[in-house]
Amino acid sequence: MRARVIGTSIVGVVVALVVSASATGEPSDGVGAMASPAPGIEVLGGGEPQSVLLSRELYARSDEAILLGVGAADDPAVRDHAGRVARERHVPVLAVTPRTASEVSRELRRLGVTTEVRLGRVDGIDDGRETVDLAAVRGNAERRGPEPLMMMTHDAPVDAALTARSAARVVELPVPDPRSTAEAIGALDPAGAGSGAIRAVGPAFGSTAEFARRVDQARTTPELPGGGQVVFPGRRMVALYGSPGAPALGPLGRQDIPASIERARRLAADYQRVSAEPVVPAFEIIATVASAEPGPGSTYTNMIDPETLRPWVEAAGRAGVYVTLDLQPGRMDFLAQARRYADLLAQPHVGLALDPEWRLKPDQVHLTQIGSVGADEVNRTSAWLADLVRSRHLPQKLFVLHQFDAGMLADRGRIVTDRDELQVVVHADGHGAPDVKMETWRRLITDLPAGVWMGWKNFYTEDKPTFSPETTLAVRPSPWFVSYQ
Repeated sequence: MRARVIGTSIVGVVVALVVSASATGEPSDGVGAMASPAPGIEVLGGGEPQSVLLSRELYARSDEAILLGVGAADDPAVRDHAGRVARERHVPVLAVTPRTASEVSRELRRLGVTTEVRLGRVDGIDDGRETVDLAAVRGNAERRGPEPLMMMTHDAPVDAALTARSAARVVELPVPDPRSTAEAIGALDPAGAGSGAIRAVGPAFGSTAEFARRVDQARTTPELPGGGQVVFPGRRMVALYGSPGAPALGPLGRQDIPASIERARRLAADYQRVSAEPVVPAFEIIATVASAEPGPGSTYTNMIDPETLRPWVEAAGRAGVYVTLDLQPGRMDFLAQARRYADLLAQPHVGLALDPEWRLKPDQVHLTQIGSVGADEVNRTSAWLADLVRSRHLPQKLFVLHQFDAGMLADRGRIVTDRDELQVVVHADGHGAPDVKMETWRRLITDLPAGVWMGWKNFYTEDKPTFSPETTLAVRPSPWFVSYQ
C-alpha cells in the first residue's frame, strides 16, 4: 500500500498506517486488548525502552500501533496529532531508532499488530504489515475497571508519555518522587484503599520498595507551603532574615508579624515575575544570636525562648510562609541548640539553618576569628533532624549551611547530603560589590558535594548595589533559596 500524506499541518512528514480488516473508523471490539495491571505499586524499570515497558503493562494485545520514526518525535505537529489519536483510540506509540528497533519489533509481535502507522522514516521494522494513515486508526475499546495511575518525569521519552496517556491516568513530575507535587499527592488519594494500580516509569524512581515507601509517605504526610512534600525543585523560596524585635539583625525584626508576612509576600511576588517555578515567601529567623559577651557558661550565644518565636512560626504557617530557624551557637554545639527547638522544628513548614561563622572554638571570640564547624558535627545534627522528620511523619525539611569562606565548613566533602528527609542548601553569604559576591560564589560552587542545592543572600546595606530579582536568578547555577538581610 502506498503511504498517504496527512494534511498540511504536518509538513513534509509521510504517514503510513496498516489496517486490519476494513478502515471504517469505528473501534474494534477490543475484547482483551487492554491489559488490567494488578492492583498495587510497582516500578517499571529495566533496560528496555520505557514505551515498550508501558505497552507491555497496558496492552494485552493491539491490532494497531503508531510508530515514530526519525524526526517525528521532534516535530510538535506530528507529536500532538499522534498523541491525540493515541488517547482517543487507545493504541500504543513506539519510537523506532537504531537502538530501539529490535525491542520494538518484539513488542509488535507480542501485541499481534497487523496494522501500523509510520510517522517519519522507520527503519529496522518488518515491512509485512499493512500501513494506513492516522485518520484510519480504529483503536481498542476503553478499559473496564479502575484506570491505572502512571507516574513519570517531565523529561520522559515522548513515545513513553504518549503510550501512558493512551491507556492510563498520567502524572508528570519534576523529579522521580511521588511526593514532589500537590497534583501527584492528590492523584494518589483515590487509590488509597489499594483498588487501583500505581506504576512509576523508569529506574530513576528507585526500587519498588523505595517507591512504595514514598507513596505511603505522600498519603500520610502534610504538604509544604506551595504544595508537595519535597522542598526543591517544586518551588523557590525568598526569605526575610533577622530576629523578632531586633532591627539591627535584619529586616525581619523591623516590623510586626503581619507586616513581616506581607513584606515577605511582596518579595516573593517580585521574584515570581522572573521565576518559572512557584516562589514561596519565607522567614529565616535567628533563633540563637551570637553575643560579644561570654554570658552564662561563657557560651557567647543568646538562645531565644522557643515560646517567644512560636507566634511568628505559627502565624507564618497559617499564611503559607516557610520558616527556617537559624542557629549562631557561639561555643555551644549546633545539635545541643537544635534540640531546644525540637517542638518548633516538628511543624511541617519549619527547617533548620546552621551558621558556622558564629560557631567558636573554646579559645575564640566573635568578630576576632571567623567560626567554623566540622563535618561530624553537621552530620550529627542532620541525623537528628532526619530522625525527627521520620518519627513525626513530616515532609522533607530545608537544611541550610551558611558559608562565605572555605574554612567555615571544614572537610565539606564529608558532609552527608543524601538523607531523604532533608534538602541540603549551601547558602552563599558573601556581600559587597558584584564582582566580590560572584568570586565568593565561584569558590563555593567549586567541588560542591552531590545532592546540594544553592542559596544566595542579598544585603540591603552592605551590597553595592543590591542585586535585583532578575540579576539574582541570572546567577548560575540559579539559587533556589534567597534571603535578604
